[in-house]
Amino acid sequence: MNEQIKDIGMRLRHLREDLEISAETMAAKLEVDVDTYRGYESGDLDFSFSLIYNAADILGVDVLDLISGNAPTLSMCSMVKKGKGYSVKRDDEYDYKHLAFTFRNKKAEPFLVTISPDTKPPVMHDHEGQEFNYLLSGKMMLYIGDISYELSKGDSVYFDASVPHAEVALGDKDAQFIAVVIK
Repeated sequence: MNEQIKDIGMRLRHLREDLEISAETMAAKLEVDVDTYRGYESGDLDFSFSLIYNAADILGVDVLDLISGNAPTLSMCSMVKKGKGYSVKRDDEYDYKHLAFTFRNKKAEPFLVTISPDTKPPVMHDHEGQEFNYLLSGKMMLYIGDISYELSKGDSVYFDASVPHAEVALGDKDAQFIAVVIK
């Protein structure tokens, strides 16, 4: 597993221990078995953005506190230059760039997400809140619950993020979209 995943797992464990929450309790709140949860903390298992988002909520921290280890300090404005968002590359298919990583107490988490074509079946994830996706380039399929939508450049979708969902790039090119997760 990559170093970034191991670092996030370490921060997850330290925050949980600082708050005196048992691994069993945390696993139950995240709706995963305790062995899987311990795999996240050790950095042996990759995790979805949904898991990090839900864990940050349980621990009372910003998502970026878990992802980067750097506590943001701005509360009036956050400006990010093109290509300079805080990068989180989960696996071969997904690359997230956080677009407000220096802003504290956000009501929404904006990301530039790039997904690469892949033949594996989509892995559905869910998290609290709502989500808005706006496709900038490429084509993608959004799976949500039992339905799916094919999106092309300029299309958008707004949905209840507690319903399991996944995005998959279509064709042979990357799909890039803005995702705004609203708490």
